[in-house]
Amino acid sequence: MYEIAVIPGDGIGKEVMEAALTVLKALPDIEFNFTFAEAGDECLSKTGTALPDETIELAKNSDACLFGAVGETAADVIVRLRQELRLFANLRPVKSYPNTNALFDGLDFMIVRENTEGMYIAKEEEYTEEGAVAKRIITKSASERIIDYAFQYARNTNRSKVTGVHKANVLKKTDGLFKEALYEVASRYDDIDVEDFYVDATAMYLITRPQSFEVIVTTNLFGDILSDEGAGLVGGLGMIPSGNIGEDTGLFEPVHGSAPDIAGQGIANPFAMILSAAMMLDFLHEHESAQKLSSAVVKVLEEAKTLTPDLGGEASTMEVTEAVKNAL
Repeated sequence: MYEIAVIPGDGIGKEVMEAALTVLKALPDIEFNFTFAEAGDECLSKTGTALPDETIELAKNSDACLFGAVGETAADVIVRLRQELRLFANLRPVKSYPNTNALFDGLDFMIVRENTEGMYIAKEEEYTEEGAVAKRIITKSASERIIDYAFQYARNTNRSKVTGVHKANVLKKTDGLFKEALYEVASRYDDIDVEDFYVDATAMYLITRPQSFEVIVTTNLFGDILSDEGAGLVGGLGMIPSGNIGEDTGLFEPVHGSAPDIAGQGIANPFAMILSAAMMLDFLHEHESAQKLSSAVVKVLEEAKTLTPDLGGEASTMEVTEAVKNAL
């Protein structure tokens, strides 16, 4: 039996989490013990803290964690959870699905984002009355770790190329280090090709030739921005799952936020959360079940009979969920 920490969070996080748990419970031959914990804006209002210590401890002591969405407290919650759980790799797949307004057919690449340093260490201070300073930290050890993970991921998923993304022509010390680490690690993987681009060029290539990418590895802020651009290629944030991977555990969440404008209406798109659950199954080495769940999502999308309003349908969140459950 797998011990799973469940953090629904705020807004539509609760609704899409219910969807994910419904389909996970429908999988045969796998048992889960779901333990719920609080975090987010509502938790802050109720308890005075956005991320209670008991939530952190539960996540640390679970086999994996499912996370819904939070609002204004995102930096205090999800960023801190990544740090507390030492979740060094953020995986954001960019994949075209049928009937999702994807700009390109056949896209299927992974953005591997460094999760522990860069601009998101949140070390900012006022410099003068006219401005402020934010520190950006890039280390050799973290760079080599995330790059090695990207190459291992490419090998394990039968992909033949890794693309490093940086801005070493301007950020010569920090991104220069990252680029150097890219080719040092690549020298140990003779079976996988390597290339590197500046981040601004990559942003253009994602629009002009996204089919050329297989695995992208990059630093924290660049990965955050490029993965949202990737979401735009394949129908929006409602279709993008993600995984945060560490040495001991993993946390899986949809990329979308808490969407307070539609919260409580029962029309949130649950596919990103369900696909995040499929990523969790892969992390737990339940690969057959992960494939079954992903295939069920594809079947519902192909039939296009039960879709939420953002995908042009009229179905509710739980009607879509039941369709996925039946497709299993």
